[in-house]
Amino acid sequence: MNQPDNDHWLVRPSTIRSLWIGGCIVLALTVLAQVLIPIKGYFGADDWFGFGAVYGFFTCLLMVMFAKLLGFVLKRKEDYYQDRKTPDDSAAQDRGHNT
Repeated sequence: MNQPDNDHWLVRPSTIRSLWIGGCIVLALTVLAQVLIPIKGYFGADDWFGFGAVYGFFTCLLMVMFAKLLGFVLKRKEDYYQDRKTPDDSAAQDRGHNT
């Protein structure tokens, strides 16, 4: 007997595949729309066919790489906030206050 599929609809493999196919179709139609709608560029390269898609892809790629680099720079150890003693902590413990 088959049990009902209790997974959320966004994590089902069939839904993920359908979303990928739908997204690729929308992206392809958006790029192909440039055939019907002429684009007047403001500088040399932005009137090339598919420039917006290529520019958007590489801009997104650069943002992700920058975010990864920023994560490495700003990363702290797992116990960064634990067992930190300051002069105020010792004075508070002397008075019987727990911090």
